[in-house]
Amino acid sequence: RFPSVDLSYITQGETALKRALSILQQHTSSLLSQDSGAAVSSTALPGLGKVFRAEVILAVPVAQLHQELFERIEQMPQWNPTLSQVKVLQRVGADTLVTHEVTAPSPGNLVGQRDFISVRHRGKRETAIYLVGTATHIEPLPLQEGCIRAESRLSCIVLQPLAGDPSCTHFTWLLSMDLKGWIPASVINRVLPQSQADFIKHLCQHLSATTCP
Repeated sequence: RFPSVDLSYITQGETALKRALSILQQHTSSLLSQDSGAAVSSTALPGLGKVFRAEVILAVPVAQLHQELFERIEQMPQWNPTLSQVKVLQRVGADTLVTHEVTAPSPGNLVGQRDFISVRHRGKRETAIYLVGTATHIEPLPLQEGCIRAESRLSCIVLQPLAGDPSCTHFTWLLSMDLKGWIPASVINRVLPQSQADFIKHLCQHLSATTCP
């Protein structure tokens, strides 16, 4: 049904989802902070390095979050000032995208501007929706002047209706990145969990959401 290149994107997405599911079952992590109402923890895993996990309960139903984070992904820079562009380069079936994401330049940014080429894949297990991402390759490669091409080793956002209150969502986000360039691990280990907290804050502001008690 799909050409082999397209199939490879689907396979990459499904592989990333399986990996994320196995990580989500592990609970060996240390709490780093609680910012924007989100609890952020980390764990070190072979082949991925540090994986950061942010969890928060949002007063928004799963369907609305799913629309914002997958269906309307190109509109993300309108509400998330840390991004200057998100472009869908290719759609493969209903559940897989290839995207080019560019971070916004920021004077106080310790990391500098980065861009990412990623496969994004949507999966569903029972009532939960899983939005996974991982670095990929596409031809022709989009070039972004002034950016360093970084890689998302693994990203997985889990949207699960809150038991007893489907108007709220249990939001979990796993994140592991290779930001490339000469950046000390101590800086990366500060920047990534902060970027998760900032993303959740901007998402809440955009949806005028609050964290559920």
